[in-house]
Amino acid sequence: MGVEGGDAKRNFVIYPTKERGREMNFQRWLVSGSIGFGISVLTSGAFAQSAPCSGLPSWAALKSALQAAVAHSGNGGLGFNMWATVVAPDGTVCAVAFSGVQYIDQWLGSRIISAQKANTANAFSLSNGAAPLTSLFPTGLALSTANLYSAVQPGGSLYGLQHSNPVDPDPAYKGPAILFGTAQDPIVGDRVGGVNVFGGGLGLYASGGKRVGGVGVSGDTSCTDHMVAWRVRNTLKLDHLGTLGVVPGADAQHPDNIIFDIVPTADGGLLNPGGTLSRSISGFGHPTCVNNPLAADVSALPAVVTP
Repeated sequence: MGVEGGDAKRNFVIYPTKERGREMNFQRWLVSGSIGFGISVLTSGAFAQSAPCSGLPSWAALKSALQAAVAHSGNGGLGFNMWATVVAPDGTVCAVAFSGVQYIDQWLGSRIISAQKANTANAFSLSNGAAPLTSLFPTGLALSTANLYSAVQPGGSLYGLQHSNPVDPDPAYKGPAILFGTAQDPIVGDRVGGVNVFGGGLGLYASGGKRVGGVGVSGDTSCTDHMVAWRVRNTLKLDHLGTLGVVPGADAQHPDNIIFDIVPTADGGLLNPGGTLSRSISGFGHPTCVNNPLAADVSALPAVVTP
């Protein structure tokens, strides 16, 4: 070690020995090798996780299915253009599309509502085999957002659920609006979250009743949103619900269908839009909507697939 200058305490330079230099080089090699090994391990098949959206519909497939569903004559409602969102099982947004020519051709607020609905249906549905054998639904249960309406009203068993998982505003409103609904929509790859409790959200199910995500549709009345979402799911061939349990009030061919069984009552219940008290016979009922298809038309929706 050498010292330069007259004041060794304030002005000195250390000249490393050859041994010190070799030691420092070895440490650099060791650190570099460790980092490389760590990256290799994390990206190996034993540790890596597949992309959350793998196997789910592309943006082009979602847009095509949405446009075809919106054009169907049996949806009722207002006849508006609509938004659709697909999320992965972990809630990651995989695709967002609209049916109009440009993003301002449908209600702008419905973009995030469609993501809310997809997130809700995915978050509160279960795969075949996920529930214990002692469960009331041992083969799993899909809940549409329409099925949640009655239970979340004041006095309902799920009152407050709609406030439990709020939308994250950071991903929801980031990026230029011109990209909304395109393959580069800014929310793709993020988890927006949110809970929505009226029609338009459905779980996505692959063969065997395996839940693989959710789809949400918004832009018209909530009843029409449900009808369009149902047709979108059917077109995407992700409606393999035939092995699952059936929501009370629905049927085995449409196990998570919207249910219109809210009736007036004179001795307490929910306050419907007409100002009278009412209740859902099944507990899973949804209100009717403007220009709403009759219950018979709802039952005429495509049957789900039994794997």
